[in-house]
Amino acid sequence: MSDLIIRRATSQDLAAIVQLLADDELGRHREDAGPPLNARYKEAFAAIDADGNQFLAVVEEAGSVVGCLQLSFTPGLSRLGAWRGQIESVRIASTRRGGGLGRIMFEWAIAQYRERRCALVQLTTDKARPDALRFYESLGFVASHEGLKLGLD
Repeated sequence: MSDLIIRRATSQDLAAIVQLLADDELGRHREDAGPPLNARYKEAFAAIDADGNQFLAVVEEAGSVVGCLQLSFTPGLSRLGAWRGQIESVRIASTRRGGGLGRIMFEWAIAQYRERRCALVQLTTDKARPDALRFYESLGFVASHEGLKLGLD
């Protein structure tokens, strides 16, 4: 895995990122893998890319995108004005799962949050992904809160 590169995503990576997002049971039903690439992804990418508190990252191996995740940096008043890190949209190519790439991605992400002096890192995972939950717990994440969602579309 020495030839891995974790970098900021560019618009040229967008189709590969969408393919990763669609490459599991949940993603197949909620993403539009195209082609053509749905314009809503382009709009979302532009908003993420323009926001200094967002970092959409890809993991590249031998010229191919094999992973992605989005880092959000959120200021807050609680915890004495602490910043929080939120990890979203974590995906690894199905051909690369189970080989340690996820751990490398999370170590990198946590280092980014430390560098920006965040007080904590949080994430959510769908209850339909028990393997992901076990993985996050193996990294030291604790299920300390209940999360709720309200769909608006």
